[in-house]
Amino acid sequence: MQAAVEISLYPLDAAYIDNIKAFIARLNAHSGLTVQTNAMSTQIFGPLDRVMGMLAKEMESAAQSGPRLVFVMKVIPGLAPK
Repeated sequence: MQAAVEISLYPLDAAYIDNIKAFIARLNAHSGLTVQTNAMSTQIFGPLDRVMGMLAKEMESAAQSGPRLVFVMKVIPGLAPK
């Protein structure tokens, strides 16, 4: 099943921009998924299992390497990119 996920990362640190840029760069490194970033969030499109597996890995990596974080995420199963 295809899915769309919208995710925003809020590092609880004064140097938050570098943490956000690094997280987005890691998301873009995964082939076979469509990643679109705007000023408010990042959208990831692809097979639901691959998107969620990739996000679990990258969210864990971000949590281990940076300050305390807040992720806000919306998941829309069945939505394919246009």
